[in-house]
Amino acid sequence: MQWFVDHVLGAAPWAVYSLVGLVVFLEDAIFVGFVIPGETAAVLGGVSARLGHTHLWAIMLLVIVGAIVGDSVGYEVGKHAGPWVLSHRALRKHRDRLDRAQDFLRDKGGTAVFLGRWTAFFRAVMPALCGMSRMPYRRFIVWNALGGITWGSAVVTVGYLAGMSYERAATWFGRGTAAVVAVIVVVALVAWKIRRGRTKAEI
Repeated sequence: MQWFVDHVLGAAPWAVYSLVGLVVFLEDAIFVGFVIPGETAAVLGGVSARLGHTHLWAIMLLVIVGAIVGDSVGYEVGKHAGPWVLSHRALRKHRDRLDRAQDFLRDKGGTAVFLGRWTAFFRAVMPALCGMSRMPYRRFIVWNALGGITWGSAVVTVGYLAGMSYERAATWFGRGTAAVVAVIVVVALVAWKIRRGRTKAEI
């Protein structure tokens, strides 16, 4: 991993843009996230922007677009070749985690697409599982875009604020992921309760 960090932070701006956007895209499109998480590339992009090597707005845009488009490609892969891909030898050792991801998708539907983006394994496999389950693409793209925008903005900002302290940023975001998801779930539940209470009051 250290070689990846050194190469990104020491590369020319055009190379940083290309590498960050490509890794984020490939993470979800063809499961590159099992080797180099897109989260790592996005955080490094933010660090690079803080150091003045790249522009923050450009890195953020690339990460968001790469996440959304990569998910869409992953969705199509799952739709047309899902069973074959998920039965591949490289994924056999993750069978239990794949089963949990499928259960999560079955229980939460579109919300799983959004929440799955905040966990490395789910982020890599969720688009393909959605395609394989024949989730309507219109529904998928809405949750996919929402997740890509919020996740991309968050991880790049973490890298930017951390500056040179890349290891601290990665540790911080890793611990914070569960907290972020928990806050989102709590807020969603509170909003649902309020809406439900208003509906009953109107009736």
